[in-house]
Amino acid sequence: MREKMMTKVQKTEEQWLAELAPEQYHVLREKGTEAPFTGEYDHTFEPGTYRCAGCGAELFRSEAKYDSGCGWPAFYAPAAPEAIDEDTDTTYGMVRTEVTCSNCGGHLGHLFPDGPAPTGIRYCINSAALNLEEE
Repeated sequence: MREKMMTKVQKTEEQWLAELAPEQYHVLREKGTEAPFTGEYDHTFEPGTYRCAGCGAELFRSEAKYDSGCGWPAFYAPAAPEAIDEDTDTTYGMVRTEVTCSNCGGHLGHLFPDGPAPTGIRYCINSAALNLEEE
């Protein structure tokens, strides 16, 4: 598991509030979760690069996206291992692995060990945390 490192983007909460839409702020900065099957990218499969909605860092590529049926965009691998950080999340009486942007520390979602080959991992990511840069 990649542990959380010092993020490269440092902003005040006032700056984040001014720059992000309310749902983006809730997900990225308050570790919120959008309702299942409501996110913009849940059933989007156009070729492109998924970037962090908070800082623009490259996080995932469309080639690694698949329809898991979970209600959120799912990827089997990040664009690069250093694109994300992972940390243990024990909220709601569960033990999960939280996924954050290694560049700005924004909460993206969680990972689960039930994904397809070749990794067997499902990165379950909130649409509000992403911006798709189509090819």
